[in-house]
Order: sequence, then C-alpha cells, then structure tokens
Amino acid sequence: MTVFRAAAPFLLTLLLGAQASAQTAPADSPAEATITAHGISVFDDLALPPDFPHLAYVNPDAPKGGEISEWTAGGFDSYNPYTIKGRAAALSTMMLESLLTGTADEVGAAYCLLCESLEYPESRDWVIFTLRPEARFSDGTPVTAQDVLFSYEQLRDKGLSSFRTVIAQQVASADALDERRIRFTFTPDYPRRDVIQSVGGLPVFSQADFEVQGRDLGDSSNTPYIGSGPYVFDRADIGRTVSYRRNPDYWGATLPINVGRHNFDRIRIEYFGDYETAFEAFKAGEYTFRNEASSIIWATRYDFPAFQNGWVVREELRNGNVASGQSWAINLRRPDFQDIRVREAIGLMFNFEWANKSLFYGLYERVNSIWENSELAATGTPSPEERAILEPLAADLPPGILEAEAVMAPTSGERQLDRGNLRRAAALLDEAGWITGNDGLRRKDGRTLRVEFLNDSQTFDRVLNPYVENLRALGVDAVHTRVDDAQYTDRERRHDFDLISHQYGQDLIPGAGLQQYFGSASTDDVFNAAGLANPAIDRLVDLTERATTREEMTVRTRALDRALRSLRFWVPQWYKAEHTVAYWDMYAHPAELPPYALGELDFWWFDADKAAQLEQAGALRQIAR
Repeated sequence: MTVFRAAAPFLLTLLLGAQASAQTAPADSPAEATITAHGISVFDDLALPPDFPHLAYVNPDAPKGGEISEWTAGGFDSYNPYTIKGRAAALSTMMLESLLTGTADEVGAAYCLLCESLEYPESRDWVIFTLRPEARFSDGTPVTAQDVLFSYEQLRDKGLSSFRTVIAQQVASADALDERRIRFTFTPDYPRRDVIQSVGGLPVFSQADFEVQGRDLGDSSNTPYIGSGPYVFDRADIGRTVSYRRNPDYWGATLPINVGRHNFDRIRIEYFGDYETAFEAFKAGEYTFRNEASSIIWATRYDFPAFQNGWVVREELRNGNVASGQSWAINLRRPDFQDIRVREAIGLMFNFEWANKSLFYGLYERVNSIWENSELAATGTPSPEERAILEPLAADLPPGILEAEAVMAPTSGERQLDRGNLRRAAALLDEAGWITGNDGLRRKDGRTLRVEFLNDSQTFDRVLNPYVENLRALGVDAVHTRVDDAQYTDRERRHDFDLISHQYGQDLIPGAGLQQYFGSASTDDVFNAAGLANPAIDRLVDLTERATTREEMTVRTRALDRALRSLRFWVPQWYKAEHTVAYWDMYAHPAELPPYALGELDFWWFDADKAAQLEQAGALRQIAR
C-alpha cells in the first residue's frame, strides 16, 4: 500500500521468499503445513540467509556521530501524517518501526525487524508474526502483540480513506495470540501475493502512549509520536525547523538488518518559504545536504565561494527507481475536462523539447509512462498477451487501444510555440465544440475554456508561464495562480483545482497502492489527484494485484500502463535517472550505492576529520558533532 510512502519506507512492495523451513502448524492454527522464515519474497529467493551479518551495501564499520541537515518547503503545524488535518512535520514517522522492513538492493525483499520470524501456510491465508523479546519503545516499555493489533485497528478505523478501503479488502481479522504473537487472517477473495508484506509493513504505535496522550489518529497533533526506532524527537520551532536525535538506547542497534545504518547523531530539517531562499541558506551553511531539483541552479549557480574552495562538493549518483511520474494532473471532476479531446489539446501545448533546451540545460528526459525508467513501461503496439487482457475491456477505453502504439508525450520543435501541435490542438477543440470568438478565446455554451494551473513553487514560474502563453495562443483562458503552501494543500485536499503538479510513479512490484492512485473508490483521496474512475482501469488494477508470477505481473502492468496513458488524464513532465546532490564536505557513503535508494539519512555517515578541516577553515559557523 502507498499511504505511507511520503513519510517513511514502511510499505514497499515486497517479495515472497524461499529461505524458509516447512513444519506443522501451531495448535491454535488450522492443521496445515506452514513455512517459518526470517523474511518473505514474492517471486525470487531472498538474497540474505537467516544468518546474514549485515546488508551488502552498507559500511558495517561506519562511525556514529555528527549531524546532517536538509531543507523542505513551507511549514508544519502537526506531528501526525496519518490524517489530512494539518500539515505534518517532515520525517514525523521516523521513530516508528514495522514488523518487516525492505532493503534497497532487492526488488521488494522484506525481512524481519520487530518480528523475529513469520509463519504462514503456502496458501498465505493467514500469517503469525512472533515479535523479538528485546523490542522496546523509546520509553523502555516492550513492544507487544497488543501494540501491533492496536496499531492495525487505528489505521483500519481512522487512517486515510483510501487506505481504509484497501485494508478492509485484505484483512478478515487480527488477533493477539499472546504477548509476542499476532495473527492476521486474510479475506477469502483477496489476492495473496503480498498481503503478508502489507500487514507486516504497518507502523507500530505504542498503545500506552496513545492512551496517555489522548491521541486521535484522525486529528492533527502537537505531540510527536514515540516509537521503537533508532531516532526520537529532539526539538522543533513550529513551522521553521524540526530535528531528531539518535536514541543511544535503541534496542535494535546490533541487529544485522541495522548494522552500518542510522549513523548520524542528529537529523535536522530546515523550512524555507521558497527555493531561492533555501539555496542561499545552503550556500551560507544553514543546512548541509541538498538534493538539487533545479536544473538552472545545478547548471549555473554552483560557483559560490564555498564550492570554489572545495568545501561543498557535488555528485551525480545513479537512481534505479521507477521515475516519479511527475506530471500535471488534470482534474476530471471538472465537467470541461471529461472530454478526452480537451485533455489531449491541453497536453499538446506543453513544449518539453524547448523547455529542456532553454530552461533545463538538457538535463532531463520526458516522462511517458507511469512506470518510466523500468521494464514495466508499455512500448509499441500491444503484445498478443496484452491484447488478450485488453480486449474484454476495450469498450471502456479510447478507440484504438488494441492496435495503436502506447500513447507517448507529444514531441515539439525548437520554438516555444510549436505550430504543428497548435494546429492539432485547435482541431481537437473545434471538434469538441470550443469555438474561437472575436476576442481570441474559445467558448462553448457561453463559457470560456478556463484552465487554471495551481502552483506554490516559484521555481515552476519559468516553466508554467510559457505553457500558459501557449495555451492562450490556442484560445484557452489559461491562468497561472501562485498560492502559498497552506492554500495549495487546502485546495488540493478539497479538489479545488484544474491542474496541479503530482507524482504518479509506482513500484517495481505494483500492489494495493494502485487502488489509491487510480481506483474508482479513491476519487475522494489526494493520491487519485485526477479523480480517475474507469471500470476498465479498476479491472486492470485487480488483475495486476492478482498476478502470481513475474511474467504475468509484467504483462498485466504493461496493459494497465497502456490503458492509463490512453486516457490522457495527465500532462507528463520530466525526470532524470540520477540523483544530483550537493553537500558540505563532511559526509561519506559506500563506494557502491544500492540501486533503489540514495540513503543519505540511512547509511551515509559523518566524517569527523573532514568536519574538523571545515571548522578550522572557518567554513561553517558551527558543526554539530
């Protein structure tokens, strides 16, 4: 499931494993042979045996100490990210752990973290997790099966609506068998591929803390969570900065899954009102690590004294993840955008080629697929296997879905306004009944075709303003509305927008999160930004979730990708297959990074010698050790 993706990697789409042993079921379980294991994998054997010493990509001898600091935009007024009420502080779930955890070098492998083992039958109709006896919350109290049950019930009853819908489909019952064992029984008709991983990835709250603090998961909160993880809340200046410190008494510090990780004594996040101010603060050393998202800054602005002196370094590091699916989501809840011809016309007027050359210094590639940068992206015409899946659903999809090539983002010329695409877009709008009046604006039933881009980032101004100009040349009443992040969040949650920037990128093993982003039952949620509701997509989502082999999953995902793209509910933006990072030169990372994580807050570490050199040079006002 995807609901926790933004906060922490709780619910990676995980794999079902063969590093296990068969034995008879416990007395309180059905008489069925079971598997007891240290992890689970969907398609492949687990890479790590039960006695692995540490993850392959970490430095097991990485020193502990120091601080790393980053920036984010806007502000915060809550510490609860599991509700749409309020704006939660960055990393506000980092103190929480789950029964299982993923790795950054296996596609979806899940290994025991809070649990010491999991037991399940081949049918995967149920699972029993046995908790580690040493697992403790940061207040010293033990993590019990009752805490796990309580957490599940809180999320089931008060979590985000799309998550509640999915978990209700998956889980028939949950029972704490004793202090250390909890059993989940799954509903008879839900696909079994990764249900164990879904419940094993749920965050575990302290029931006692909820009761003492009077917490309500559905409300915003001014009290940070306590959890069982390696970090605890440190301090905050509401809306401006928040920091977390490493717990010296963390119960799991020596677990093999944690060796070489969680190395910084403190992680600090600084808030800024806009991108430019944040960059100036980085130059001055107000924070120390920056994942650069601005092409113009990356290409032209790293000429400041700290960089020239070698105090700040830049790196381009590989990124093997599915691209983020960054795009403008078109709000299908608006009647004018329910006509696919209108949506296609809007998409034709964004000139990526001009923007990439003139604005982005050629650093980006175009997003075409929901699964861009992976083998799951649909290409060319449908394969026979894809066609067989799509044929029964073709009536609910645009014509040509069975013969045409997968929809690609339009290609434009070197000039900002591509005349060929302008003519194509004009013909589509003419056909849809939007006729150009004497003032140059298109009207239908006395109304202009109004398109408002909602934007809370000044860095997007230089991209949006030319796009708006192109649309106005088409006769569209296009406007660019700048709002602050609070207004943006409020309007996004109320679906009061025409187009907003959104990220549709999915996992390499697509699972229940598909329902949250594309399912008809999730149109009221923020994940389904476009409000997509289509019976063919619902069926394809279900088929993809039910895939039991990698080959079957690949074919079904490509068919889903092809169908989604045919509906043109988005205007794809851009991506790059590298992390472009800059940092003050006092950090180190393994020479070979894993393919699926940058990991700066996870397995990088503080280099005290380099930090001392910066301090002696007067490079930073103060270095946290």
